[in-house]
Amino acid sequence: MIQRIQSVYLLLVTVILAVSAFLPLGYFSTDEGMSDAVFKPLGLALEDGTYSTWALFSLLMLGAVLALITIFLFKNRPMQIRISIFNSILIIGYCAALIYFIFKLQNTFDIKFFMKWTICLPIVALILNYLAIRGIGKDEVLVRSYDRIR
Repeated sequence: MIQRIQSVYLLLVTVILAVSAFLPLGYFSTDEGMSDAVFKPLGLALEDGTYSTWALFSLLMLGAVLALITIFLFKNRPMQIRISIFNSILIIGYCAALIYFIFKLQNTFDIKFFMKWTICLPIVALILNYLAIRGIGKDEVLVRSYDRIR
């Protein structure tokens, strides 16, 4: 189960998405640089209140759980490929939602966003998920070729 390379990729996707759900993505600052507000997937705490972005957190956690479940579906490779493709769509949806929230917060509160390196973690998870899909596909082709020989 874990000895297959795609299982390692999926385990890394799980860890990366779970970690990025709790790390700050960047911070918002005014032009004067007086107030810095840390932007996390759970939300943004400003001086005049909080702004919740729970959708980002839920997309990351759902992607992490799906990648973990996909590891244990090693006997059903077509289902494993389908769930991995759905997970890739979720990660792309997370990136789109992140861009939406950043632009919306910038326009609403007239503040600038400064990103941290952790904003790239979902992109790394997307690449690893793609590599896992390729590995699962190669296993499926190999098994079908053995069935054809019998």
